[in-house]
Amino acid sequence: MNKVINLLNRVLKSNGTKLKKFDEYMYWSPFISHHKQKLQINIKTQKWHCWVSNIGGHNLFQLFSKVGASQNEFDELRTILGDSSYSSTLARPISKKETVRLPKEFEPLWNGGDSIVKRHALNYLYKRKIDDSDILKYNIGYCDDGAYRNRIIVPSYDSDGVLNYFIGRHFYGGKFKYKNPPISKDVVGFELFINWDEPIILCEGVFDAIAFKRNAIPLFGKTVTKRLQKKIIKRKVKTIYLALDNDAFKDAIKITDNFINSGINVKMMRFKEEDPSDIGFKDLLTLIEKTDKTKFSDLMKMKLKGF
Repeated sequence: MNKVINLLNRVLKSNGTKLKKFDEYMYWSPFISHHKQKLQINIKTQKWHCWVSNIGGHNLFQLFSKVGASQNEFDELRTILGDSSYSSTLARPISKKETVRLPKEFEPLWNGGDSIVKRHALNYLYKRKIDDSDILKYNIGYCDDGAYRNRIIVPSYDSDGVLNYFIGRHFYGGKFKYKNPPISKDVVGFELFINWDEPIILCEGVFDAIAFKRNAIPLFGKTVTKRLQKKIIKRKVKTIYLALDNDAFKDAIKITDNFINSGINVKMMRFKEEDPSDIGFKDLLTLIEKTDKTKFSDLMKMKLKGF
């Protein structure tokens, strides 16, 4: 276990303090600024938790992903633990042919350091009503070099805290707004933060999902993937709020029709000119409260009107 401790000391850039409880150590948390060590790690079970930010996970690969550990540090951890099920949290096979990893130039925006590019990236997010707590929660970062240069990077993690997708949004208004990894979008976006026992919100993009603050899943487009649909049915979700942009109204009707036929309550949210990410959290809450259940007869009326 000394090898694990030494590696943690290097990755977290601090020395852990051993607790009385066996195999438990406290570290300075990289997720917050606090005068006491608040990151607790059990080096035997690998469970970890920051007692201030409430960020935690079930294995050290998740922690290494959150703090932006290098590929060499992932390889060293895998060698120590003998865990061949992870090629790394940044690169876990989604299928036999596809893998996803964050760009090697990725830098978390909540981390220390400063540059003109970082300030511009933060300014872009603040204008989109994304605050520091959102940046920390979703591990939002940026790249100032490489294929994703001058792009905000928003990762998506599955229920185990393993990277399953990310989006790259140009914050200087480049020719191509989005540059995403060349893999299938058949994933459950932001699954790490979803409580399937509560109503869920389906929206188009990551910034829309972040605007809702809780239980929102980005579709990375205008359709529901097979994986997401299976998950919704398997977890017996009772209510879905559908929050697609106005230009995706026909897609919203198809999605609503499909879920109603599966016995799921759907509440179609209607927006005037703004997208969900432009409205703001408080106004979105008000809109949620005012949105009624969409009935089959409502769908028929929409279809008759030519939508």
